[in-house]
Amino acid sequence: MSIVEILFLAVALGVDCLVVSFSQGLILFENRVKNSLKLAFVMGIFQGCMPIIGYTGANSMYENLLPFSKWIVFWIFFILGVKFILDSFKPKGIHVQCFDINCLVGLGLATSIDALVSGASLRLLHAYLPVAVIIIGITSFFMSMAGFWGGNFLKKLSPKSFEVTGGVILILLAFKALFIG
Repeated sequence: MSIVEILFLAVALGVDCLVVSFSQGLILFENRVKNSLKLAFVMGIFQGCMPIIGYTGANSMYENLLPFSKWIVFWIFFILGVKFILDSFKPKGIHVQCFDINCLVGLGLATSIDALVSGASLRLLHAYLPVAVIIIGITSFFMSMAGFWGGNFLKKLSPKSFEVTGGVILILLAFKALFIG
C-alpha cells in the first residue's frame, strides 16, 4: 500500500472525526482553543492506535487469510464506505457538548471502530504499520481541528457532504484493492 493510498484511507477515516468535531464547534462558545486541542488530540490518538489492534489481529491469521485477502479488503472498505454514506442520511441527535475525559474517550472509541477494522486491511495490503499509524493519527488530528473550527465559523454548513465523500473514498479503495491490488 503506497503512501498516497494510506493518505486517502486516513482522510476517509478522519471524516468521522471531522464531523464529530464540526458538531462540537457548532455548539461550543467558551474555551475553544483548549477544547479543540483536547478533542483533536483524543481523536488523533484513537484513530492512530486502533489500526494497530486490527493489524495485529489479522497478523495472527495472516497465512489463512492470504488467499482471500483481496476479497476481504474489498468487503471491509466497501461496507465501511456504504455505512458512511447511509449514516450521512440518518437524522442527527441532539448535540451535547462533550469535553470531559469520559465523553472524549467515548467519542474517540466511537469514531475509531472503522480504523480498527481498516487495520486488518493494512496487514493484508502489506502496509508499513508505523507509517500508516502516524499518517492516520496526524490526519485525524488536523481533520478534527478543521472540523471544530469549521463548525465554529460556518454554523450553517451541513456535514453530510463530508460523510458522503469519505464513503465514496472507501468504496473507491475497495475496488482498487480488488482489481488493481
